[in-house]
Amino acid sequence: MDKEMEKMTWKEKLGLNVRAFSIWYREQPMLFVSEALYSLLDTMLPYITLYFSAQLLNELAGARRREVLMQKIGLLITVEAVMLLCRAIVLRWKNVVSDGTCLQFYGRKRHFDKLLSMDFSDTEEPKTQTLQTEVQQSAMWRRQGLCRIYYQYQDLLEALFRLLGGIALSVSLFRLPVRADAGWLTALNHPFCILLLALLLCGVTLLAPWLETVGKKCWIWCEDDLKQGNRYFRFFGSLMSEERRALDVRLYGQERFFDQLAPIEDDFGVHSRIARYARGRMGIASAASSAVSRIFVGLIYLFVCLKAWGGAFGVGSVTQYIGAFTAMSGGLAGLFECIGDAGINAFYLRQEFSFLDIPNRMYQGTLTVEKRSDKNYEVEFRNVSFCYPNMETYALRNVSLKFKVGERLALVGQNGSGKTTFIKLLCRLYDPTEGEILLNGIDIRKYDYQEYMSVFSVVFQDFRLLAYSVGQNIAASAAYDREKARSCCQKAGFWERVETMPEGLDTILYKNLSEDGVEISGGEEQKLAIARAMYRDSAFLILDEPTAALDPMAEYEIYTRLNEIVEDRTAIYISHRLSSCRFCDEIIVFHDGCMVQQGTHEALLAQEGKYSELWNAQAQYYVADATP
Repeated sequence: MDKEMEKMTWKEKLGLNVRAFSIWYREQPMLFVSEALYSLLDTMLPYITLYFSAQLLNELAGARRREVLMQKIGLLITVEAVMLLCRAIVLRWKNVVSDGTCLQFYGRKRHFDKLLSMDFSDTEEPKTQTLQTEVQQSAMWRRQGLCRIYYQYQDLLEALFRLLGGIALSVSLFRLPVRADAGWLTALNHPFCILLLALLLCGVTLLAPWLETVGKKCWIWCEDDLKQGNRYFRFFGSLMSEERRALDVRLYGQERFFDQLAPIEDDFGVHSRIARYARGRMGIASAASSAVSRIFVGLIYLFVCLKAWGGAFGVGSVTQYIGAFTAMSGGLAGLFECIGDAGINAFYLRQEFSFLDIPNRMYQGTLTVEKRSDKNYEVEFRNVSFCYPNMETYALRNVSLKFKVGERLALVGQNGSGKTTFIKLLCRLYDPTEGEILLNGIDIRKYDYQEYMSVFSVVFQDFRLLAYSVGQNIAASAAYDREKARSCCQKAGFWERVETMPEGLDTILYKNLSEDGVEISGGEEQKLAIARAMYRDSAFLILDEPTAALDPMAEYEIYTRLNEIVEDRTAIYISHRLSSCRFCDEIIVFHDGCMVQQGTHEALLAQEGKYSELWNAQAQYYVADATP
């Protein structure tokens, strides 16, 4: 990773930081404007106090005129009061603008939006998943990448304003000469002396942040080593908070694995690479940076005190110049530290942008899907074959079939036979490797992608509900039609359970976001997921093992109301329980990625083939002609 960092030019680093800043400014413009104004006022306040304090000390050490002292004190109080009032107003504005703004939330949302917009095939790619994990680790652990830009902006503004304020208050230090009768101290008036001091101070000021940057680079050099350790931290840190895993950990005593965290010890322990850097290069660079900063302060004190000894100015001005020079040096050092920090963060920005810039290769389409009140849609698979990326074996081969409008279609077959792949192609999560899929005679790739997906309602076997209200889960929206949600619940057989809940449709599910959340069983979740699919009112209803979590009575209830649930939609079922296939009009049998049989339950049983083989294998679990 350190080699990759060394290959980056400053032009590339600058371009990455400018792009990152433009993204943040586009999303939160007023936050950056208010931050700039607040930083200006907040940085200038100490300089105002410093300047007037110097004036008061000079007057007290000199003529001690009462009217002048009162005038300066009054002016100091007035100016500070106005500045403090302005700062409070701008701070309030800044807080209002940033209300609810969470940098990590915006970063996560940005990544979430990218995952939703990228080709689904890319979301399942191991490279994409690894890259996403690395970006999230950098953001959460090191606070690097896009989330770092706002903090860099704050630091940069503070450094610039401190530098400008220090310059404004220290210019007169070089203009005020040492008295002619000050002996050898008059050498301080010579331009060469001033130039030498300026060069020396600049060199020392630049050296300190450079040394600090050298130390910080060690973290990048260890980034590859630390990734695995961070993965262990994240995994074990959330182990007991995940209900499904927590049960196994408790029952099987899996906490013993906590004693086998060698990767964390190797990556973060006293013998790790980062620990060796801390004892060596990183530690030395950090200590040297602090030492150089102290040398700078010493030189400033020496020069200012010598000029004051030579009669160039009074004792009050000593405090002004020392304070101004120290602040100016801090500003200059902070400026170069920001530059070094931006150079380091550029590596993480390039990593994050490589994730955000993953191109969409699937054609999104432009045709509008015809909105038909009669849901008279027809889908045809025409010699469709599909092979997953980076795989040699085809998941589907030469599949050709048509869906009849309003048909109940069942897909059966052993695990890995191609059923789920068929559904992914139908919903256009993937495009066929060969052949084409047609909707009403038109290649589905020509339709607008989002409009085409709206034709389908799907209940996947591994579905998820959110910790929101029952009604919001059904509608997948904050606002919804309550009567429609109720009707869908009744058809799915879930309404009786809703009536027992404290807030009915407004009852919050689970306790993730509310202590009053209600926990529901797996079977109840499945009924709710079916209600959600019906609420969408799509032309095609796809159910992947729709009764897998239901008891026999609930399963029988679902299938007896199948026509009521499906209505005039075309329904597609994926099921391993072949007894449920008798409720369907057509059965498609998959085996090794091929469609090997098609027909009704009775017709397929009469044939010698895969369906009868699967049926007979399950026959011992149910009695002939018995309803499930």
